[in-house]
Amino acid sequence: MEVNLQKKAEIGFNAVLSKKAADVLIFDIRGVSNTTDFFMVCSGESNRQVQAIADEVITKLRERGVKPMGIEGYEVAKWILLDFSDMVVHVFHEETRKYYEIERLWEGAPKVEINTLL
Repeated sequence: MEVNLQKKAEIGFNAVLSKKAADVLIFDIRGVSNTTDFFMVCSGESNRQVQAIADEVITKLRERGVKPMGIEGYEVAKWILLDFSDMVVHVFHEETRKYYEIERLWEGAPKVEINTLL
Protein backbone atom coordinates (compact mmCIF):
# COMPACT_ATOMS: atom_id res chain seq x y z
CA MET A 1 0.00 0.00 0.00
CA GLU A 2 1.37 3.39 -1.01
CA VAL A 3 1.61 5.93 1.81
CA ASN A 4 1.65 9.53 0.63
CA LEU A 5 4.01 12.14 2.02
CA GLN A 6 1.42 13.86 4.20
CA LYS A 7 0.45 10.54 5.78
CA LYS A 8 4.12 9.65 6.39
CA ALA A 9 4.57 12.97 8.16
CA GLU A 10 1.45 12.37 10.24
CA ILE A 11 2.59 8.87 11.23
CA GLY A 12 6.10 10.10 12.01
CA PHE A 13 4.83 13.07 13.98
CA ASN A 14 2.48 10.96 16.09
CA ALA A 15 5.26 8.41 16.66
CA VAL A 16 7.73 10.99 17.98
CA LEU A 17 5.06 12.54 20.19
CA SER A 18 4.18 9.15 21.65
CA LYS A 19 7.78 8.90 22.92
CA LYS A 20 7.68 12.45 24.27
CA ALA A 21 10.02 14.02 21.73
CA ALA A 22 10.59 17.74 22.27
CA ASP A 23 10.67 20.69 19.90
CA VAL A 24 9.27 18.89 16.87
CA LEU A 25 9.59 20.81 13.62
CA ILE A 26 8.74 19.70 10.10
CA PHE A 27 10.02 21.67 7.13
CA ASP A 28 8.64 21.42 3.62
CA ILE A 29 11.84 21.67 1.59
CA ARG A 30 10.39 20.83 -1.82
CA GLY A 31 11.85 23.36 -4.20
CA VAL A 32 14.66 24.13 -1.74
CA SER A 33 16.41 20.75 -1.80
CA ASN A 34 16.42 17.97 -4.35
CA THR A 35 17.30 15.31 -1.77
CA THR A 36 14.00 15.04 0.09
CA ASP A 37 10.61 16.75 0.51
CA PHE A 38 10.00 16.87 4.26
CA PHE A 39 12.62 17.29 6.94
CA MET A 40 11.54 16.45 10.52
CA VAL A 41 13.64 17.44 13.53
CA CYS A 42 13.00 16.50 17.15
CA SER A 43 14.90 15.97 20.41
CA GLY A 44 15.19 13.57 23.29
CA GLU A 45 16.71 14.06 26.73
CA SER A 46 18.82 10.90 26.82
CA ASN A 47 20.43 8.43 24.43
CA ARG A 48 17.83 5.86 25.42
CA GLN A 49 14.97 8.23 24.62
CA VAL A 50 16.57 9.21 21.29
CA GLN A 51 16.71 5.52 20.33
CA ALA A 52 13.14 4.94 21.54
CA ILE A 53 11.89 7.83 19.40
CA ALA A 54 13.70 6.49 16.33
CA ASP A 55 12.46 2.95 16.99
CA GLU A 56 8.87 4.17 17.22
CA VAL A 57 9.07 6.06 13.93
CA ILE A 58 10.54 3.00 12.21
CA THR A 59 7.94 0.67 13.75
CA LYS A 60 4.92 2.83 12.94
CA LEU A 61 5.97 3.45 9.34
CA ARG A 62 6.89 -0.22 8.82
CA GLU A 63 3.37 -1.14 9.94
CA ARG A 64 2.21 0.82 6.88
CA GLY A 65 4.75 -0.83 4.58
CA VAL A 66 7.27 2.02 4.64
CA LYS A 67 10.85 1.01 5.40
CA PRO A 68 13.79 3.36 5.88
CA MET A 69 16.31 3.51 3.04
CA GLY A 70 18.99 4.25 5.60
CA ILE A 71 19.62 4.69 9.31
CA GLU A 72 22.66 6.55 10.62
CA GLY A 73 23.90 7.18 14.15
CA TYR A 74 21.73 4.65 15.98
CA GLU A 75 24.46 3.11 18.13
CA VAL A 76 25.82 6.42 19.42
CA ALA A 77 22.31 7.94 19.71
CA LYS A 78 23.38 11.57 19.78
CA TRP A 79 21.92 12.18 16.31
CA ILE A 80 19.92 9.51 14.52
CA LEU A 81 19.01 10.08 10.89
CA LEU A 82 16.16 8.07 9.37
CA ASP A 83 15.95 8.34 5.59
CA PHE A 84 12.53 7.51 4.16
CA SER A 85 13.42 9.01 0.74
CA ASP A 86 10.81 11.79 0.58
CA MET A 87 10.98 12.38 4.34
CA VAL A 88 14.10 12.50 6.49
CA VAL A 89 13.75 12.36 10.27
CA HIS A 90 16.51 13.70 12.51
CA VAL A 91 16.27 12.62 16.15
CA PHE A 92 18.77 14.52 18.27
CA HIS A 93 19.95 14.34 21.83
CA GLU A 94 19.00 17.84 23.01
CA GLU A 95 22.63 18.91 23.61
CA THR A 96 23.67 17.76 20.14
CA ARG A 97 20.77 19.62 18.57
CA LYS A 98 21.77 22.84 20.32
CA TYR A 99 25.34 22.41 19.11
CA TYR A 100 24.53 21.80 15.42
CA GLU A 101 21.43 24.01 15.12
CA ILE A 102 20.55 22.07 11.98
CA GLU A 103 17.17 23.72 11.58
CA ARG A 104 18.98 26.97 10.71
CA LEU A 105 19.80 25.38 7.34
CA TRP A 106 16.11 25.34 6.47
CA GLU A 107 14.84 28.39 8.35
CA GLY A 108 13.68 29.94 5.07
CA ALA A 109 11.66 26.85 4.13
CA PRO A 110 7.98 26.69 5.03
CA LYS A 111 7.09 24.72 8.14
CA VAL A 112 4.40 22.08 7.97
CA GLU A 113 1.57 23.14 10.24
CA ILE A 114 1.69 20.64 13.07
CA ASN A 115 -2.02 21.00 13.86
CA THR A 116 -2.83 19.57 10.42
CA LEU A 117 -1.11 16.33 11.47
CA LEU A 118 -3.03 15.78 14.72
